[in-house]
Formats: sequence, C-alpha cells, structure tokens
Amino acid sequence: MRNAHIAPIGLAVAAFVLVAGQAQASEELIKKSGCIACHAVDKKVVGPAWKDIAAKHKGNAKAAETLAAKVKAGGKGVWGQVAMPPQAQVSDADLKAILGWVLTR
Repeated sequence: MRNAHIAPIGLAVAAFVLVAGQAQASEELIKKSGCIACHAVDKKVVGPAWKDIAAKHKGNAKAAETLAAKVKAGGKGVWGQVAMPPQAQVSDADLKAILGWVLTR
C-alpha cells in the first residue's frame, strides 16, 4: 500500500482533464453555433454577457430549460429592445452543453 496516495491524485487529475475537456468542447460549440457574434463572457456585446445571464438565473433549477426555450424561439425585451433571432438550428444536445457552460460563468 505504499502507493495508496497516488490513486486520489490520479482521480483528481482525471477529473480536471474531464472538466477542462468539457469546457473546451462547450466553447467550441459556442463558436460553431455563432453565439460569440452577440455574446461575450464578461461584457455586453449585442446581447448580455454570459456572466450576467448566469447571475440572473443563479439558484433557478429550471434555468437551462427556460433559456433553451428562449434561445430556440428567440425574443426581446428581457435584456433590452434588440431582438435575439431564433436559434432553432442549434441541436438540443449542443444547446444543453452551451447553457451548462454559460450558467457556470
């Protein structure tokens, strides 16, 4: 058992690599989906900053579901008068990953 301390370290490294990989994948989906044309992490572009979206929905267990519907349908008035066009072309799986990333900003 002299190497027993290695297992927890290995698990921690594996978890970090998995999370980092998921974050990178989500960022790639954001680029592929065109979200960065109107949104940024920490500043308003055309639409609100993702950190502001995350803050507004913090603690809301249905945030991802609510936001997914808004992204698919489009809308205006929540963050200003500039309309977000419907993003129906984004698959449900991609949208789930994107919103998971956005809501952790």
